[in-house]
Amino acid sequence: MAQNRTQDIAGAVRQGATGAVPLQGIHVPLVTPFAAGGEVAAEALEALAHEVLDAGASGIVALGTTGEAAALDEGERDLVTGVCARVCGERGAVLTVGAGASGTRAAEASLAGLARWPQAGAALVTVPSFVRPSAAGVLAHFERLAAVSPVPLIVYHVPYRTGQPLDAAALRALGSLPGVVGVKYAVGALDQDAVELLGDRPAGFQVLAGDDVHVSAMLALGASGGILASAHLATERFAELAAAWRAGDAVRARALGHALAGLSAAVFAEPNPGVVKGVLHAQGRIPAPDVRLPLLPASREAVAAALERLTALAGIPDGGVRKAEAPE
Repeated sequence: MAQNRTQDIAGAVRQGATGAVPLQGIHVPLVTPFAAGGEVAAEALEALAHEVLDAGASGIVALGTTGEAAALDEGERDLVTGVCARVCGERGAVLTVGAGASGTRAAEASLAGLARWPQAGAALVTVPSFVRPSAAGVLAHFERLAAVSPVPLIVYHVPYRTGQPLDAAALRALGSLPGVVGVKYAVGALDQDAVELLGDRPAGFQVLAGDDVHVSAMLALGASGGILASAHLATERFAELAAAWRAGDAVRARALGHALAGLSAAVFAEPNPGVVKGVLHAQGRIPAPDVRLPLLPASREAVAAALERLTALAGIPDGGVRKAEAPE
């Protein structure tokens, strides 16, 4: 039954159908846990995937920035994708895989590799970094990729990493391309372009919050969900937040949103995913807090501050919406 649901979800996303909720809700961009010897801790990764799905996540993201994809070799990237694909196949959950490159030809090759993973429902593709093309060049880049990709594309718009700003009009043009089904919107603020985009989206185009601190405000304005590193640590509460905004329970959503913003600020007090990994290790969920250079492990103070925020979340009564939002 789960396998059939996975095929249904992947098929719906591949056809560009967004009414079936394939991208709605909270998606967790999984860290890549490392063992004490430095190798990928595949069992810990699998356990994390099950844990966040058990807690109400709609899907997981493999090989995102939080997963340190740039620090993994090809074999490790295949291992991570394989583990996540297997879990999503078992659970009937949405799998998004980070792919792409700054050059269009290299990005095409990266996307072609996703054909090996039938469980993949979408690819998260970053706007080309460093080269700084025009908005028309970015549009042509994604038009080419969408034409050849085996899965639909979610544009990862993160200008403070790429150096490539795009306004609402450019994002609407991207969202109008066949095969582009959404955007992870992470500009570091709730800006006018976000307001304009959410107020006038192309049909079937979904906006996913990518800045954890601003997810509640983005959901209030109509975002479909979020891709949130902080949701490793309070998955149930983030899922509850998304459900509360969808249900129109603004009082509940505001209370959760303020508390979760505090957690997210603590998580991103040092370069991601250092604090997330530090907390996961303190909780006994991964074997080591290690990240790979050029990143450094989080300080004890930062991990302690995030743990304190988690403890404070326990004081907010459970709204009881998690089970309703869990994948069927």
